[in-house]
Amino acid sequence: MTLPRIAYILLWFPKPSETFIFREVMDLWQMEAPVTVYTLYGELRKKLSPEMASVSHKVERLGVPFLRRLPKDVNYWWVRDRRTTLELFRTIPVRRWRSVEVGGENIWAFLCGFTLARLFQRDAIDHIHAPWANGPATAALVASKLTGIPYSFTGRAVDIYPPDGALEEKIRDAAFVTTETMINVPYLQQHADSHSEKIRGIYNGVPLERFSEAAVPMKRPYRILALGRFDRIKAFHVLIRACGILKKRDVDFRLTLAGSGWRKLYYKYLGWRCGISDRVSYPGYVSYDRVTELFSSSDVFVMASAVHRTGERDGLPTVIMEAFMHRLPVVATDVCGIPEVVHDGVTGCLVRQNDPDALADGIARMLSNREAALRMAERGRELVMEQFDPERNHRKILDLFVDAAAGRSDKGPVEGSGR
Repeated sequence: MTLPRIAYILLWFPKPSETFIFREVMDLWQMEAPVTVYTLYGELRKKLSPEMASVSHKVERLGVPFLRRLPKDVNYWWVRDRRTTLELFRTIPVRRWRSVEVGGENIWAFLCGFTLARLFQRDAIDHIHAPWANGPATAALVASKLTGIPYSFTGRAVDIYPPDGALEEKIRDAAFVTTETMINVPYLQQHADSHSEKIRGIYNGVPLERFSEAAVPMKRPYRILALGRFDRIKAFHVLIRACGILKKRDVDFRLTLAGSGWRKLYYKYLGWRCGISDRVSYPGYVSYDRVTELFSSSDVFVMASAVHRTGERDGLPTVIMEAFMHRLPVVATDVCGIPEVVHDGVTGCLVRQNDPDALADGIARMLSNREAALRMAERGRELVMEQFDPERNHRKILDLFVDAAAGRSDKGPVEGSGR
């Protein structure tokens, strides 16, 4: 079978914090799928793992230099298809975007779409895919309308909560839409009008090689780990307050808060206010090839995610599955897709979001019974191996690309489609 030539549109690639997308592309390449990655921005060179750095040269990037050719590309499409070009300018940029940042990203992506459309013609692309529903999907929509090449996109978390101003149109015109959590399927269907059958739930693929099991000694001082970008939706401030509560309960612990961002100053201040400055370490950003060291030297992993007042939220953080693959006990909050893997009392401890007392209770409960914690972590690992197999899940995505490129109309119900 001849596989279709697929274009992936991203803002950045590879990006250190997007290991799930990196792994998806790598697996598709391993399946010999002819995937070319095009980025709307320039190249990221810092904090890349050796594996990421080794493929960075394979990416086609636009970035600021593309502005030199933009007028020529817009004029090309104006001459070739004036009606479509005019329609795009009248409808896409003039949306009510949810923020200035989101609006700027989408307008940039809109303009990039004119250049990408020409590149896709040059490269004989058969299908366009955007792994995010925001800017990348905007560029995919524009390029698809200009060229007639079918496109798809994936809706995850911050890119669909709250929805951007063009989400309904993106779903309407897409060949299909995937999402990485099953809870997002009915949510996206609410924005799909009469196209709800296009929404497909497919979990990300997680490397399933047998990681070394964390020793989890559960001896004083207990070692608590949190890992992720210092973003408001990660709610590390709630974790710090929970640790302050644990100290008042005479729980002896050490917290490792791994990540980077300007909020680090606030976290340090909050740690001082809670009286735990001497118990918190900040190793900074830790590359993917080194996270095993953190998991292996911890007693419990905590994900304190919370929905921001804007509606922004985590989807299903890959780091939770990675913790399970190290057989590390997990305490997490009930946000978006997290309850799909952290089943309270079965695979981990699930607590209310934005509740330091509940989070402290959950951590204390996990630390109080090592045998029960390890049983839950083992069941968590079994769940990940069953539902997040990269070969199976990424093969599902490739099959959708093949169907879309072939122009098939009978897509039938698939796992997680809500049909």
